Amino acid sequence: MLNFIDTVGEAVAGIQDGSTVMIGGFGNAGQPFELIDALLDCGATDLTVVNNNAGQGDQGLALLIKEGRVKKMICSFPRQSDSWHFDAKFRAGEIELELVPQGNLAERIRAAGAGIGGFFTPTGYGTMLAEGKETRFLDGKWQVFETPIHADVALIKALTADGKGNLVYRKTARNFGPIMAAAAKHTIAQVSELVPTGGLDPEIVVTPGIYVNTIVKVA
Repeated sequence: MLNFIDTVGEAVAGIQDGSTVMIGGFGNAGQPFELIDALLDCGATDLTVVNNNAGQGDQGLALLIKEGRVKKMICSFPRQSDSWHFDAKFRAGEIELELVPQGNLAERIRAAGAGIGGFFTPTGYGTMLAEGKETRFLDGKWQVFETPIHADVALIKALTADGKGNLVYRKTARNFGPIMAAAAKHTIAQVSELVPTGGLDPEIVVTPGIYVNTIVKVA
């Protein structure tokens, strides 16, 4: 069922300790900051977070890591000049990292939403990232078997939602949002605008409402 919620706090209130949470965003672009702040306030801990990055600066996902709420990061780009909170936690042995090449990350999330049991890719073969994984010689090259990434909850940011939960995004803020919405058991979307059912041209809908469970409007 689709629910329209008045506040971000209410929207994330059901997220439990130990959950796997996908968080949209490519750096700051499309990162649902208000939902992340609400998740911080709600107190959920021991989280596994799936994101392209491991937070930056002193906001959003970086604060969630700083406060010790994240036990494991699954991401492709954990370090940059301002990822000091993740860096400190990792060096102290207080957070686990599963490093996934960016294309593999996107495809593993997409595979979960599509109901695919896994796939072979040459990316990562012969490196530490392939240790313990099945490998096969296919199509003239060695390839590594990668498994889908599922989540209990996805937190994403969209531009507009209609009355049925269909979503459109603003330019590059789209990034991981559509595939995360499909890969999670429960998708929470913060949007800037709500329009009546029929207010979106069906040809421009990116995420169908069937993948969305909760919507909250954030100014």
